[in-house]
Amino acid sequence: MDNKVMACLALTCMGMSLACADQRVEFRDCPKCDKRIRIDLSAGKAYVNLSRLEGADRDAVSARAARLLDAAKIPPADDPKIRPLMGWSSWNTFGVDISEEIILETARAMATNGLKAAGYTYVNIDDGFFWGHGEDGMLRFHPTRFPNGMKPVVDGIHALGLRAGIYSDAGADTCGSMWGGSGSGGKDKGGIGGGLYGHDAADCKLHFNDLGFDFIKVDYCGGKRLKLDERVRYTEIANAIKATGRTDVRLNLCRWAFPGTWAADIAESWRTTKDIRANWKSVRDLIGENLYLGAYAKPGHYNDMDMLEVGQLKGSMKTVFGKHGDTGLTPDEETTHFGMWCMLSSPLLIGCDVRSIPEATKKLITNPYLLAMNQNDLGLQGYVVSRDGEAYVLAKDADAPFGLARYVALYNGSDEEHEFTVKADDLDLGGSIDAFDLVDMADVGRFEGHVSVKVSPHASKFYRFDAERRIQRKVYEAECAYLTDYQELHNAAKAGTAFPAQSEGVSGGVVVRYLGNGASNDLVWKNVKIDETGVYVVAFDLISHGARTFELSIDGAKVRDIAVNGSNGNIATARVTAELSAGIHSVRLSNATGWMPDIDRMVLMPNSH
Repeated sequence: MDNKVMACLALTCMGMSLACADQRVEFRDCPKCDKRIRIDLSAGKAYVNLSRLEGADRDAVSARAARLLDAAKIPPADDPKIRPLMGWSSWNTFGVDISEEIILETARAMATNGLKAAGYTYVNIDDGFFWGHGEDGMLRFHPTRFPNGMKPVVDGIHALGLRAGIYSDAGADTCGSMWGGSGSGGKDKGGIGGGLYGHDAADCKLHFNDLGFDFIKVDYCGGKRLKLDERVRYTEIANAIKATGRTDVRLNLCRWAFPGTWAADIAESWRTTKDIRANWKSVRDLIGENLYLGAYAKPGHYNDMDMLEVGQLKGSMKTVFGKHGDTGLTPDEETTHFGMWCMLSSPLLIGCDVRSIPEATKKLITNPYLLAMNQNDLGLQGYVVSRDGEAYVLAKDADAPFGLARYVALYNGSDEEHEFTVKADDLDLGGSIDAFDLVDMADVGRFEGHVSVKVSPHASKFYRFDAERRIQRKVYEAECAYLTDYQELHNAAKAGTAFPAQSEGVSGGVVVRYLGNGASNDLVWKNVKIDETGVYVVAFDLISHGARTFELSIDGAKVRDIAVNGSNGNIATARVTAELSAGIHSVRLSNATGWMPDIDRMVLMPNSH
């Protein structure tokens, strides 16, 4: 032990503390505290608890404390469009009852209350600013809500160092013109004829060239009324945006369900859910809709779980929507809500009135450790690694693909306390693992093999795990794979497109059904990493409804056709051997002419013979 550490220990015993090797790190003795390291961002300090070192190398723990403190600084993005969008949207609190005053007051609040500093830079004006299109075809603005037009609003937002977002519909009429949303509950006539349909070029020029908006959310109430084809219509709008010459505009498709894998070709984000409400059932349902969509997210392109209902706590609700189930959230539910949006890499758009946001909520949504789980250049959405009823363990890489650091969420969607047993193998981690609680901003210690954690109902724990080594993944769940024809706009069984479905007795409780019967209706595991070249047993757990076949391809080359007999609803296993080189591979299952069995998972093991 060096003299510096000995001095720290001596002074601590006398009720004092001293900054050690790194001046921001201090050793303290706190027998009643169960944390090994605690971060205090307001003081810019990391405190190491001597009572929890248990013979650990103090210099190593001090260095870890300094690294954790540094991790609170999210590095700037090389390209701002790479990361999920962060900001505020007017709809959840105000509906169509917006105004120039409300928008600019909100922007000023964001610029001064810490939200802008944390990364919330978009101020998005939703439905309610319209007054239809004039006889000249030009979009008009609401004469009383925005009497000066939209240019002063956009300029005011930009002057604060923020970005401005706008709204429209793919059809002729907006959602507010059909369903209201005002305090009186009436429909908003200003949205009639306010949509993009028939005005793509002129409206995009107006929004992005003349007014200078930086984002647009395009709804589909009017598009649905006109029975327009989503892919065709949204592609037309994306092309109109491109024609403005602006390359920095971000497009959000709002069709209230996963539209199809084509969405990533034209938009930065796409809604995957119905509208969120400020109650636990809504939050839980929206999380459930996104647990198995990770394969469709990538840098710059994300599944949008809808706006955040943070700040809408029980007993302090603010909404213009009346009795729509807005009962509010408990603090545990709010933490789950925000943390899971971060784990699943959703855009983070605050929906509450940020002019009066609760301090506890602001502390939660500006937590840099949670935000780092959302705001990084890897573009990874967390995936389910294990499940026990309504309790899920999710993970994704933190610093680098296949690196030693992973984000881990323990999500308890049930109404009872749940004790999680988190297995290192499930996380593809080995050796000693250091765990850092992202919400508490505290290192909770080290474990090997597994760790048990109790989580309250509707609550979640979020961690950064730093491991001694990364191990080769063995199990690849089918529900986490990429399904090329996957979509949620039409009944999948009738459309003949594959989809994840609950199934008793299978790994993770989910299989993928309706695969095959078309060349593109396939299943692909895109990032199968092999550490050492060799011969591997590749096993597929499945349920086959009669005799069926499927083709196994690796890296685009056919390996062989696999035939299976009917399994009478039971799980069967098809095994093949394949030589795999060290590196990252793509494994594809397909059948262009016939139906495939339901696929549960793929298991990879070195051939021991």
